[in-house]
Amino acid sequence: MITIVDYQMGNLRSVQKAVERVGHAARISSDPAEIASAEKLILPGVGGFGEAMEELRRRDLIVPIRDFVATGRPFLGICLGLQLLFETGFEGGTHPGLGILEGEVVRFACPPPLKVPHMGWNQVHVVRRPPILEAAAEGDYFYFVHSYYVVPADPQVIALESDHGGPFCAMVWREQLFATQFHPEKSQGSGLKMLAAFASLPQATNA
Repeated sequence: MITIVDYQMGNLRSVQKAVERVGHAARISSDPAEIASAEKLILPGVGGFGEAMEELRRRDLIVPIRDFVATGRPFLGICLGLQLLFETGFEGGTHPGLGILEGEVVRFACPPPLKVPHMGWNQVHVVRRPPILEAAAEGDYFYFVHSYYVVPADPQVIALESDHGGPFCAMVWREQLFATQFHPEKSQGSGLKMLAAFASLPQATNA
């Protein structure tokens, strides 16, 4: 069973439907106890960094998410769910994130004619191939919608890069923590393969 964190940021049902489409059960929950005891956890999201952190705080979900990741159980962040893993976001001010990964979240500064937000299909470059992307090929396309991107302090966590006025981090990977700037649930075959691989990961032995 995969648990999808509900903090009122984004279309949670589309993520749930995508997981179910690849043959796995998924529940949507804002219950701290259910999140703490989850087998696998997905943190999706669309919207503002500061508002998202406030919603997580209001629902007492920050500690359960941090503790879950610390156990080594499979975790997947999607879009805003990637950005929240970092220490600081600069959307509408300066906001502390979950601090699970070191680094910050900054806005694109693209020359014309490139637009912000970065929206649509874009190719990815494999920096380090995570186990949930073994079926992906160099140059595969995934679907992005975002105005901000992550800048990890440790480049070793970068798994994929894409380009929008310059290269940016499109995915991070550390042990059983995975997080994408793109939306796998909107990325058709490539995204569904990734979700299927995530859902099939073995449980951590220390969970």
